[in-house]
Amino acid sequence: MTQITLTFIRFENSIWQGHIQANTEPRLDVRYMGETLDGVELSPTENGWDLSVQVPIAALSEGVHTFVIADAATTEKLGSFSIIAGEPAADDLRVEVNLLRAELDMLKRAFRRICRDDS
Repeated sequence: MTQITLTFIRFENSIWQGHIQANTEPRLDVRYMGETLDGVELSPTENGWDLSVQVPIAALSEGVHTFVIADAATTEKLGSFSIIAGEPAADDLRVEVNLLRAELDMLKRAFRRICRDDS
């Protein structure tokens, strides 16, 4: 099994971009509000893959919106990003709580899949 590393590049024009280092092309799952996003692209580069995530227009609204990037094969979390819009959110714990909720949802899905596979 290879170690997959995700590095943030930029967020611009509603597209979040990162770089993935791995020995083989990864299968990724990008989730927002419990749903897998469409508009996720991987393009090969000389030292890995560039990841582009098209952020849905619904996420560009008031509140805290968290996205979780995971390895689809293992459900291991590779990274996440949050968008906060509206009133200033200095020292706001809502981002952390929202991230914890997203990670808990991911763990619940993995647990249910393991239980289903064991029966």
